[in-house]
Amino acid sequence: MTPLRPGATIGILGGGQLGRMLASAGAQLGFDMLIYSPEDNPPAGRVAAGAWSAAWDDIDALTEFATACDAVTLEFENVPVLTIEAVEAAGTPVRPRAASLTVSQDRFTEKTFLRAQGITTAPFEAVDGPGDITAALETLGGKGVLKTRREGYDGKGQAWIRSPGEAEAAWKRIGEAPAILEAAIAFQCEISVIVARAPGGETRTWAPPRNLHKDGILSVSTVPSGLAKAIEDEARAKAVTLAEALDHVGVLALEFFVLPDGTLLANEFAPRVHNSGHWTPEACQTGQFEQHIRCVAGWPLGDTHRLFDAEMINLIGEAGLVSPASLGPHDTLTLYGKREARPGRKMGHITRRLGPRKE
Repeated sequence: MTPLRPGATIGILGGGQLGRMLASAGAQLGFDMLIYSPEDNPPAGRVAAGAWSAAWDDIDALTEFATACDAVTLEFENVPVLTIEAVEAAGTPVRPRAASLTVSQDRFTEKTFLRAQGITTAPFEAVDGPGDITAALETLGGKGVLKTRREGYDGKGQAWIRSPGEAEAAWKRIGEAPAILEAAIAFQCEISVIVARAPGGETRTWAPPRNLHKDGILSVSTVPSGLAKAIEDEARAKAVTLAEALDHVGVLALEFFVLPDGTLLANEFAPRVHNSGHWTPEACQTGQFEQHIRCVAGWPLGDTHRLFDAEMINLIGEAGLVSPASLGPHDTLTLYGKREARPGRKMGHITRRLGPRKE
C-alpha cells in the first residue's frame, strides 16, 4: 500500500476514550481525524477535526463518512461488521478488516479460533440455555464463569456458578443470552500483550504488564510484570501468532492467565488499542496510540522499547474527579472528557513513572 501523507484524513468508528486518544495521536502526526459515532457530542468528537453522529446501519451516512476519509479504523470491537462492510463498499480501506471483529465479537468463536492457532485457553463449553449448564458444570469440574457470547465487557454479562443450584439465577443475571461456561482457573496473575502489526506484516510488541482487576474492571497495570523472561517471550510470540492468523492491521491485545507453574492460558483478545496499554505513551519510545495510527497510515512501526518502569491506574466513577493538586511529580493524568461520573465508568487514568527501566 502507498503510505498516507501528513494532511490525509483518517476516520475512527467510535467516539469514546480510545477514539479520543487515537484522534489526538493522529493529529500529532499531521492527520485530520474524523469521528463516526451514534452518540451526540462524544468525547472523541471534541478533539477531532470533525464528527458524524449517525447510526451504525445508516448506509448513506457511512458512505458520506467513508468518502471523506483516506482510511478508516475503529476504537472498539463491537462495531457491527455490516458497518465495516459499508465503509469498504464505498472504496475506503478499513484497518483492521472485518475478520478481526468477526472472531472477537463471539466468545465461543474467539476461543475456538485461539485454540486452532495453538494458543491454549481455559476449558469451556457452549451454553444455549439453562438446561446446558448442569452438563457443562460436570465437564468443567463443578464451577465456572458463565459469560455471554457477545457484547460483554468490564465484567458485564458474566456470572459465577459454584454449584448446579446457582445455574438458573446466573442464566437470568446474564440476560438469558447465548453464552459459554468457562472453567474456574486458579491462576497466579493476569498479564496482557499489546502487539502492533503493519500492512506489510511487520510486528512489534510491548513489555507485558501485570494486570489487577477489581469488580471485573482493570484497576492497575504494572511493568515490569515480575515474571520470568521466558514466560513473557512466550506470551509475546502467541500474540504475534494471533495477529498474523487474523491478518490484523493495527494494535491488538491478548490477555492471559498465568498459572503457578508458568503455563499461559489465553483469556480473550481485543482487536484494538487496549486499557492495559495506556502506560505506553509515557513509558516507551512509541506508545500504542501513535503505533496504531502508523499501522493505519502504512508508516514504518516505531520502537516499542520501554524507557521507564511504570504503573497505570484507572480512575473509575467518582475517582475520575481527581484534583490535579493530588498528582505526584512523576504522574501523567489523562482524562477522557466524559461529562458524568457513574459507578464503574472509566473517567481517566494516571500513568506513574517508577524510575528508569531496571531490567
